[in-house]
Amino acid sequence: MMNLIKSIFITAIVIVVLPILSHAQDKANPNIKLIQEFYAAYGTHDAEKIGSFFADDIVWRIPGRHPLSGVKRGKKEVMAFFGQLANAKFKAEPIFFGANDKYVVDVHRGWSNAEGHPNVDTVWALVFRIEGGKIVEATNLSADQHAADNFFWSFYKPAPIPESLSR
Repeated sequence: MMNLIKSIFITAIVIVVLPILSHAQDKANPNIKLIQEFYAAYGTHDAEKIGSFFADDIVWRIPGRHPLSGVKRGKKEVMAFFGQLANAKFKAEPIFFGANDKYVVDVHRGWSNAEGHPNVDTVWALVFRIEGGKIVEATNLSADQHAADNFFWSFYKPAPIPESLSR
């Protein structure tokens, strides 16, 4: 009986208290507000607004083994990456935010709806480092990296090797 009471109590905390605390943190933390505004700009494909959230020397890490993966350095490279996400009809829907004075962690659903491609629909997490009201670093993590790799490889075919190099 005691285990049942403990289980009910823990479930109540998870279902009721944590969302309330998370919501309170969302409203109180300026870094969370910054990332929420970034997602709003991303959702409308407002490239100018998206770029306004980035430090000039931003570093953005994209996991995987696909044409868009790797480390992007500087606002120009990161903006080019976001341009390619838009071309691939990739979307994001935030689920959760947590933060302290230096970092924001978000969990979101990321998916694509590009016709003729093996689309991806999975959970992602991003770890943002914020300084001076700007994103200076972001690390992307995927719950299903294989699906992401398959999608991006299907969307971005490698350029052919020049004939002179294929001999």
